Amino acid sequence: MVTLPTEAASNYQLVKEMLLAGMDCARINCAHDNAALWSRMIAYIKQACRETGRSCRVLMDLAGPKLRTGQIALGPGVIKWRPHRDVYGNLIAPARIWLYPENGSPAYPKQADACLPVKKDWLQQLTPQDKIEFVDARGASRTLRIVEQAGTGCWAECNKTAYIRLGSKLNRVGKRVSGKSSLTNACEVGVLPRIAEVIRLKRGDHLLLTREQVPGRAAQLDSAGHLIYPASIACLTPEIFDHVQPGERVLFDDGRIGGVIHSVNADHLVVEITQACDTGEKLLADKGINLPDTHLELSGLTVRDIEHLAFIVEHADIVGLSFVQHSADIELLQDHLQQLGGQKLGIMIKIEIRAAFEQLPELLLTLLRWPAVGVMIARGDLAVECGYERLAELQEEILWLSEAAHVPVIWATQVLETLVKSGKPSRAEVTDAAMSERAECVMLNKGAHIIKAIAVLDNILQRMQAHQRKKSALLKRLHW
Repeated sequence: MVTLPTEAASNYQLVKEMLLAGMDCARINCAHDNAALWSRMIAYIKQACRETGRSCRVLMDLAGPKLRTGQIALGPGVIKWRPHRDVYGNLIAPARIWLYPENGSPAYPKQADACLPVKKDWLQQLTPQDKIEFVDARGASRTLRIVEQAGTGCWAECNKTAYIRLGSKLNRVGKRVSGKSSLTNACEVGVLPRIAEVIRLKRGDHLLLTREQVPGRAAQLDSAGHLIYPASIACLTPEIFDHVQPGERVLFDDGRIGGVIHSVNADHLVVEITQACDTGEKLLADKGINLPDTHLELSGLTVRDIEHLAFIVEHADIVGLSFVQHSADIELLQDHLQQLGGQKLGIMIKIEIRAAFEQLPELLLTLLRWPAVGVMIARGDLAVECGYERLAELQEEILWLSEAAHVPVIWATQVLETLVKSGKPSRAEVTDAAMSERAECVMLNKGAHIIKAIAVLDNILQRMQAHQRKKSALLKRLHW
């Protein structure tokens, strides 16, 4: 099984190559893209199947009630550039800055180190060899040298690092007269793109997790470095505030940042950070939140998921149910599928949170009321929820229980991840891929080298088929 990237909606050749490399099932993540793009992906899959003679099922994965961080407030518009230096700090080449009219299109050239909007009439007066003097955002005096006019803009160069903000004054210096600089005119830098503030958290810091959807902010300090207001960020699922308790753990961004709930209020939680690297970790927007100790009463089907079901019933072979907690989540999906005439679809439940693992026997019994079913071991979230040291044990138990129930298993998350992203696998992940033969299906995620990864995984699995059948070693005869 392979997760399709957005590119698969516009690149038929990519889909065809994935099929030829060994893809047997295409996964479409309904948390991304839209129905129009999904339709094109599925049309390409069908076309590729006809041309290659291969078969490929389509699994559409419902997003579920994902717990994620909200947006972060935008900081002031600032642009930085720096010249190119060698390992010893010697100047190799100056920074190249593209100046363009502030009301026109920036047409940002790839070779530019920075792009500055300025007034059109001032820009038109610039000529090669003019110098632009300014004081940057740190109070450092800097000079730009105009080197080339190009269309409506021009190129400038700078030998030193500089920080430019909205309103920075640029002073054009013309030719020298009697050894003195003749200042002809000045111009202010126009509107610059704003970027999100940086929320950096260290062990011992406090973070406000807010119910209200207000942009997050970094901690505010006074001039002496004392804390005025702790860092804050919103949770996109405010229902959690009705269930969390002090002392329970909170994990962010696949467990990179962890903490314990210090106190619970009507509008926010105070989280004391206990897990972060020594230099601190950046907390970004739209990152996952895990509450492994909290008993959440959230439906496994959101309103958006239910809206997507009509499309899934018409176009897919399998529907994936995320964030399963209770049997009621499975029953609700089964009821909706029956109402839509989707009895032909297979149902795959993702075991990705601690509550699902602890109730797996009951979940399997409910799932088996449907004719075609499967289980995905979503090892990423499961490791975050239960601890990485327990992952191997949990994985083993899920395999045992699923085999006892005669339910096929999908082995998922970070399979050959380094290969997919960089083109070269680590030794550990090759062994992991070999062990995935114990499941009925293995899932690869999208990445730049996905075609190579599919072919490598196909090769590994074919070799391992002679050695392993589910959890039993076949003791193949060895030839030495």
